[in-house]
Amino acid sequence: MDKIEIVPFSADLSPFFKSINQVWVEDLFSIEAFDQAQFDNPEDTILKPGGTIIYAKLGEEIVGTVGLHKVSEDIYELIKMGVTASAQGKGVGILLAKTILENAKEMGAKKVVLYTHSKLTPALRIYQKLGFKPAEPEEGKYCRCDIKMELDL
Repeated sequence: MDKIEIVPFSADLSPFFKSINQVWVEDLFSIEAFDQAQFDNPEDTILKPGGTIIYAKLGEEIVGTVGLHKVSEDIYELIKMGVTASAQGKGVGILLAKTILENAKEMGAKKVVLYTHSKLTPALRIYQKLGFKPAEPEEGKYCRCDIKMELDL
């Protein structure tokens, strides 16, 4: 069986950030303006402000991606963690999450926050395993998200 490999963002992989994440966002929610901006221009909306994007590769196939958005000097937000249907249950999500949290530490993060929805129960289990704790939601941050979680690094 092929080993999962983590690869950094490159311009030729940019379309995978959109294709992998757009599927689950469309399935569960409507695409909002901030989603479309991230999907269409991840370099400008995520990377230039000081964030990062990584991908998971299984064999020759890109099967997952996740981003970190810089909120402030020492707080980052975990965004758009998606895994293809063909890679579900193969440990891709947990490896992506662990790697992006290591990246956050290297980037100087003291805290990582995420906004999610109770519909996303598989992802919630991953976040809980990683030590994320429930936090007081912020009114209006993302109208479709009913859960805020935080992890002190």
